[in-house]
Amino acid sequence: MWLLLIVNLAGKAAALVVGWSTPGAALALWFGPDLLLAYHLFAPNAQGLVRMHRRFATARREVWLTIDDGPDPEDTPQILALLATHGAHATFFVIGEKAAAHPHLINAITAAGHEVAHHTHTHPLGTFWCASPGRVARELDAGLAALRAAGVTPTRFRPPVGIKNPWLAAALRTRHLTGVAWSARGLEHWPGDAESVADRALRGLAPGAILLLHEGCGVPAPIRVGAIRRVVDRLHLRGYRCVVPGPEQLAG
Repeated sequence: MWLLLIVNLAGKAAALVVGWSTPGAALALWFGPDLLLAYHLFAPNAQGLVRMHRRFATARREVWLTIDDGPDPEDTPQILALLATHGAHATFFVIGEKAAAHPHLINAITAAGHEVAHHTHTHPLGTFWCASPGRVARELDAGLAALRAAGVTPTRFRPPVGIKNPWLAAALRTRHLTGVAWSARGLEHWPGDAESVADRALRGLAPGAILLLHEGCGVPAPIRVGAIRRVVDRLHLRGYRCVVPGPEQLAG
């Protein structure tokens, strides 16, 4: 993080030195570092600010199915039932407020052998990237408190839509949380039906992929749950297992 901030300040200082006698160079020096910082904030798989794992190590036909934005009283029971049909396991990246409202669903997820992970407390989609260190800490701590009250101590974290924050790396480190991104996602909000979502999630499928799908988000339930059902069914037909990797598989 500090290297990016130093580069940003150095670029602006150099732009002032160059001055407007060479406006092209001055503009590049002034705005170039801003664009670099923006890339590492908003590109979900960028690694400059905080390490976010995009794959896991495996020699088998295995993928990691991750489901964001729950728990949801309509979706979660259906998802647990369809995962059980193929013995599939997943990680549910849950929102703290929702976990506090539906602790019985957190219990149902863990009782079925799945993992519960941290997806912030309020899901501040539009403002997490510019949140102060104090607000980042409050988001993490409130979410941790809600999950612990439901009987879970998470070890993994995913920010809203993968958007990061300059203070996130230190906050995760002190709370012993590992950042997880993805290698493919369904993009449920894009035009299309459940089949289209499944097509996007499985594009470029390979062992060690981390797949991102959603529950309880702002698209019709038949698309949300239907997409997860199609993904799990197709993975089964292709000989893939849905697993939750151990921490040693994320070391690379």
